Amino acid sequence: MSRPTLEVADIVRRTGNSFLEQQQSHLAWPHRKVLDAIVRCRTAALGGHRDRCVRCNHQVISFNSCRNRHCPKCQGNARAKWLAARSAELLPVSYFHVVFTLPHELSALALQNKRLVYDLLYRTSAATMLELARDPRHLGADIGFLGVLHTWGQNLEHHPHVHYIVPAGGLALDGSGWIDSSPRFFLPVHALSRVFRGKFVAGLKQLAAQDKLQFHGSQQHLAAPGCFPSFLRQLFQKDWIVYAKPPFGGAEHVLNYLARYTHRVAISNHRLVAFENGCVSFRWRDYAHGGKKKIMSVSAHEFLRRFLLHVLPGGLVRIRHFGLFANRRRRAALEHCRALLGRAASVDPPQTPGLRCPACSGIMLVVERLTRGQLHFHPGLIQSEQGRCSVDSS
Repeated sequence: MSRPTLEVADIVRRTGNSFLEQQQSHLAWPHRKVLDAIVRCRTAALGGHRDRCVRCNHQVISFNSCRNRHCPKCQGNARAKWLAARSAELLPVSYFHVVFTLPHELSALALQNKRLVYDLLYRTSAATMLELARDPRHLGADIGFLGVLHTWGQNLEHHPHVHYIVPAGGLALDGSGWIDSSPRFFLPVHALSRVFRGKFVAGLKQLAAQDKLQFHGSQQHLAAPGCFPSFLRQLFQKDWIVYAKPPFGGAEHVLNYLARYTHRVAISNHRLVAFENGCVSFRWRDYAHGGKKKIMSVSAHEFLRRFLLHVLPGGLVRIRHFGLFANRRRRAALEHCRALLGRAASVDPPQTPGLRCPACSGIMLVVERLTRGQLHFHPGLIQSEQGRCSVDSS
């Protein structure tokens, strides 16, 4: 994929200071840290290294990446390494994609209590899947799956949801065999929706009883006696969205499918169209109207506000494993499942991309580490823009 002509970093450089001045009372230090990392990513400010081609001896200076998980330019290499590690964990069966979404009414509360609400979203949606899968009226089996937390919609507004990738079947409750799910659906979405809603609301009630939730601004009224229970009752008056996509191919297709969802940030640089007259234009899909492709234009300050809505609390794990795939039991459970399925792991791990020589496509190796000071006081070291774009293509 070619390098985008416009990057989030360009928008931050041109309007970041005025945005910070305007929003300083609403921004915490993690937001400022993310903006600073994006601006410095793959520039001389972070230092770099000299790379030499093993075939033709061509040399180039590469700037270091910021490695911030919210940076649009730093996720490609991390994604490739993660997928390579996951390839050995795939089972030779079809897979389902199930999505749990929080209703819009919970958006403001979630933004004020990100760590608690996102963790509750994970715990209750995963417990719902595990509980219904064990029910003999449905699958009657122990299952394993991985989830990826996303907090955005295509328009960059707050839209917290979890993507689950689930093998089409599970281990019999007594461990004696593998039970295949229906080839058409995994678990009934209406049952998933009802159980998920009940578990999540019960979790919110418990958090409120423990005085762990914060209520500010538009949510301050919920702190008044009797208001929060009333708010919770209203959540039961609507259906919660659980979406199960049709099953897709076996293990050989799963890695490519996962690549669409893991290590994704709120918006990629390739979706940006223009930054003119103080407005940012970007591509988006309007799923309310059949997924039609559109162009949205917002002010630069509004764009940055929406982008920062999706900064996660430090230490919050965004990719999690459950059931048979939980860390403490994953290896033994996978070996047992493969034995029952009569198949060994057969998916070749994707190769982590290395640097390639721009002259002959040979392998580039690091021959010298360069500090920020070396790059600053010896600008002749830097060759054009190659230092910014030759590391960790996203």
